[in-house]
Amino acid sequence: MQYIEQIITEGTFTAHLTGYVIDNNDEMGRDRTRPAVLIIPGGGYEFVSEREAEPVALKMIGLGYHAFILRYAVYPALYPVALRQAAHALLLIRQNAQAWHIGLQPIIVLGFSAGGHLAASLATMYAEPVLADLSDDPQLMRPDGVALAYAVLTAGRYAHRGSIDHLLGDRDHDSQALAEVSPERHITPDTPPAFLWHTITDDLVPVENALQFTEKLHQNGVSAELHI
Repeated sequence: MQYIEQIITEGTFTAHLTGYVIDNNDEMGRDRTRPAVLIIPGGGYEFVSEREAEPVALKMIGLGYHAFILRYAVYPALYPVALRQAAHALLLIRQNAQAWHIGLQPIIVLGFSAGGHLAASLATMYAEPVLADLSDDPQLMRPDGVALAYAVLTAGRYAHRGSIDHLLGDRDHDSQALAEVSPERHITPDTPPAFLWHTITDDLVPVENALQFTEKLHQNGVSAELHI
């Protein structure tokens, strides 16, 4: 197995991309490619949760995925630092797809809680001006699919205020900023397919986050699956 470490710099803030790339061999095929998953842990944009990092990567490796973990910059890093780091991470994976035995296989972004907000933001904003300078081809920053686990998916009525406060700093009540960091408001028919799960008893991130997001996906004709 290849162990990959890459540092992503955005302004004065750094992110760390860690990859676990499954080796090929004569029995399995030297040219075999596998899908990849970019794992984005939660932590309320205050810290990066380790329980949603390597344990998840090891599980995904067992399912046959190359696994990558993005430990992104958190507060005092404010929006759009982490989003740009996530886009850069996806670009790095695509740029190295041949060397890392991914080829044309799908690359899925899997996010937990605030990491789910980051994953959903990338899935819905990959073609927006905030990322335009990172690539001439926005499609390279579009995940092939997104999986969202008890994700923060709105800065509106059902927001997890801690995440939004840490993301926006002193702009946490600015209506324009709140709209920009509400992923459900950026969904289009080109948003990638989504798998969501949430618990109805979640007392941190209201289940309405998943319900609203799925409804918006449905309205835009985007393939989605939701488990409550």
